[in-house]
Amino acid sequence: MRKHLLTTTAAVLLAFTGTAFADMDAAKTFLDAEIGDMSTLDRAAQEAEMQWFVDAAKPFAGMEIKVVSETITTHEYESKVLAPAFTAITGIKVTHDLIGEGDVVEKLQTQMQSGENVYDAYVNDSDLIGTHWRYQQARSLTDWMANEGKDVTNPGLDLEDFIGLKFTTAPDGDLYQLPDQQFANLYWFRYDWFNDEKNKADFKAKYGYDLGVPVNWSAYEDIAEFFTGRDVDGKKVYGHMDYGKKDPSLGWRFTDAWLSMAGNGDKGLPNGLPVDEWGIKVDADSRPVGSCVARGGDTNGPASVYAIQKYLDWLKAYAPAAAQGMTFSESGPVPSQGEIAQQMFMYTAFTADLVKDGLPVVNEDGTPKWRFAPSPHGVYWKDGMKLGYQDVGSWTLLKSTPDDRAKAAWLYAQFVVSKTIDVKKSHVGLTLIRESSIRHDSFTERAPKLGGLIEFYRSPARVQWSPTGTNVPDYPKLAQLWWQAIGDASSGAKTAQEAMDSLCAEQEQVMERLERAGIQGDIGPKLAEEHDLAYWNAEAVKAGNLAPQLKVENEKEQPVTVNYDELVKSWQE
Repeated sequence: MRKHLLTTTAAVLLAFTGTAFADMDAAKTFLDAEIGDMSTLDRAAQEAEMQWFVDAAKPFAGMEIKVVSETITTHEYESKVLAPAFTAITGIKVTHDLIGEGDVVEKLQTQMQSGENVYDAYVNDSDLIGTHWRYQQARSLTDWMANEGKDVTNPGLDLEDFIGLKFTTAPDGDLYQLPDQQFANLYWFRYDWFNDEKNKADFKAKYGYDLGVPVNWSAYEDIAEFFTGRDVDGKKVYGHMDYGKKDPSLGWRFTDAWLSMAGNGDKGLPNGLPVDEWGIKVDADSRPVGSCVARGGDTNGPASVYAIQKYLDWLKAYAPAAAQGMTFSESGPVPSQGEIAQQMFMYTAFTADLVKDGLPVVNEDGTPKWRFAPSPHGVYWKDGMKLGYQDVGSWTLLKSTPDDRAKAAWLYAQFVVSKTIDVKKSHVGLTLIRESSIRHDSFTERAPKLGGLIEFYRSPARVQWSPTGTNVPDYPKLAQLWWQAIGDASSGAKTAQEAMDSLCAEQEQVMERLERAGIQGDIGPKLAEEHDLAYWNAEAVKAGNLAPQLKVENEKEQPVTVNYDELVKSWQE
């Protein structure tokens, strides 16, 4: 696939730079060189969609626009291949900048605070949906498509085909962001080791139940213990992998739904209500009322503390010693080196790096020795709660961008997510956003080499994975507090309880400032009175909710595993 991508990329760029094509000639060259039948649309429909872009772009021909996204494979493909193609087809010169994820948020904040048009469109995480809705500085795409942007909205956009729209819709029912790429964090394990007869017999003899995909954290812990230090294929292996360096990436590790996997917050999909997986509680009008247990939140409740403690215990006992000093990007490639039995928290954005020929975790025929499966859940988790995180990088148009520039950028955004292009783009980056692409025959054919990724995205289980929801009133301000608090716990400077007490207090300080400033109007924070855990738990139970839950006396519940092949078969049935 990678070789094919490089070949076609070269062909497309050569075609565009070597000849002064115009309009549909450029479109046909692009379709020939890059798309072919790698699309849910047939050639006639592809050409019809391209013709629409040609016509809609005419008023903006010659305009130069700038858009920005973080640097991942999907966006590299957009920047290097799709942006030049769009320019050749429409006459709109687009520069698609690639920068770090934190830098994208910083540029976005700068534009929101200054009103100066830094970029004409942003691909930023849908984690900012609560921020965009409350500050009202991002255009409602629902309004935009019906009014000012109607003449540049693709009639073939087919919003219903996007699998992530719930994540980019605010409590007012409006769409504020359009998904561009999407990936989940799932459980990853060595399928070959789990099916080895000696491993299975030894595990059953020691623990009294079958080695399989862990359904809960108790089973995960047993499997981690079983494999750590075990001799597999002549080398000592580890039962777990994670990372622990005090670094901004440590924050994502936890805001990306680790607490919800433990059972923090309330039931509700895509996010718990009234208490979400960050432990932030909102009232009936979606106003944040607190983060600490003292105000009915759950950031420092028993479920959260349990989540942090398990993270600390497992990192120390079952992961390579070096993991404690690693960041997100440093730890990512480690499982591909062949010494890790399982990982609770693996981003599917790493899939392409885990299936490269010649890796210790890939068979000679190109099929992986590993699989993805649903994440196990902690002792506080209940049916009806979310079970993990999905990253949904989404196009956002700010109100400070002039209308004509926003229109040109909106055309580009729709181009890179169009049905003509999406199947090919999905094969390059493996960040699936459209149901039609997920179901495409080419993915049925490729699925055996992707370790369960396609099976997961075709399964009913995927709805339990979601990004940060709308309870978070200011994602940039609050998210940066997490890595510092967790870092204190990871380094041993604070206990898990002390770290979460500190974190919830700091989150409430930010909310208090927002409330005092009144900058978010009647949908901004309004902090509740303080009471003890017993009071708020009783209030939650009375209302039919969960959070904050009381401490469970025995947090090591009965372990449960499931056979992977039977699990996948049940999805298909």
